[in-house]
Amino acid sequence: MPVTRSAARGDATPAPQVAPEPKTRSTKRKGPASARESPKKKRSTTSVDGKAKAKANEEDMTAPPPSIPDEQSEPLPAKLTFSFEEAKQHLINADSRFHDVFSRLPCKPYEKLESVEPFRGQQISWLAARSITHKFLRLYFPELPEKPDEHYWSKSAEAPFPTPHQVAATGLGLLRTAGLSGRKAEYVQDLAKRFADGRLTSEKLREASDEELYEMLTAVYGIGRVIDMFAIFSLRRPDILPAGDLGVQRGMLRWFLSLHHPPFKVDISPQKLPKDPNEEPAMPGTGTPASKTKAKAKVNGKSVKAEDDLESGVGVTPSILGLPSMPPLLTPSINSALEPKGEVPPLPEGLTVSVLKGRLDPKKKVKGAILTPKEMEALTEHWRPYRSLGVYYMWALAEEK
Repeated sequence: MPVTRSAARGDATPAPQVAPEPKTRSTKRKGPASARESPKKKRSTTSVDGKAKAKANEEDMTAPPPSIPDEQSEPLPAKLTFSFEEAKQHLINADSRFHDVFSRLPCKPYEKLESVEPFRGQQISWLAARSITHKFLRLYFPELPEKPDEHYWSKSAEAPFPTPHQVAATGLGLLRTAGLSGRKAEYVQDLAKRFADGRLTSEKLREASDEELYEMLTAVYGIGRVIDMFAIFSLRRPDILPAGDLGVQRGMLRWFLSLHHPPFKVDISPQKLPKDPNEEPAMPGTGTPASKTKAKAKVNGKSVKAEDDLESGVGVTPSILGLPSMPPLLTPSINSALEPKGEVPPLPEGLTVSVLKGRLDPKKKVKGAILTPKEMEALTEHWRPYRSLGVYYMWALAEEK
């Protein structure tokens, strides 16, 4: 283009000798005309690019997903790397109230072991709602019923699931037709590519240390705090503390406040408890199933939608497609179990009963957190190296009336 404009200026110099009137006007308007010419060309180019992009996007949404005959990655073994009984006793010795809690509610991820395929588990964590999950599956298995009927979901562990190669080769536009936002579609596809090319495998995830696991998974686009959930529910790591999860923060605040201030009672609504053990559990802090949750809370001033639950730390993965579920909410009778028994250890430096009571007020959060990571580390120091088990019960205390 610069060469073209230069040539035009060269032709313009002798122009008056050939055709004075038109060339004079052209010479005088040379600067403005060039300025006008450039935007027109840009608009034209933009228009062409826009049409091409729209056409490509339309083809992306209508083209069927690829059918690539490959296998899912190997499921993670349904076994623990530690003694569950030893872990339970350690927590009971650290806080005798755990004895009653263990008897009331099984610590499902560590007691009822289930084999989980990591790619499936991570994808479902992002899909979140049952309706979105079903639409996603029907992209690859159109023979599935149009709506996720109860009979189908009761056999969810046997439900088909696309392979990493299939999802990696699926256009973002088509993924969005399942109800995913553009951002979530990119997350899902990036994770699929990493499983497809071998950067992530069941063996690598299983053998990695906690630090290596975080380093490996934080490289995945948009995975956020899903790592903590995956480490607890799929890998069954014993010492994970999801410091950024508001449900854990809320439950932990209630657990320790009831220990150091007996008059405090956990206010849980019994009518929000699941009526059936197979029913989709309520989201901590909402009392509403994930698939029916639209906007539940705000994190750092930003509204959080159902599909963002795991990333924001507000919500949890529902029990779908054979994945382990979050604990059901504890009943109000848990208050009798939360009363202190025996000697009560002092609170960590900087925390007092007054401070803890103040944190019950949403306006008194510290940078959007009910408890800071440092405070959570200090409060659960005596739970180590089995903090994951204690964390599981903090979610069961997170419900607000």
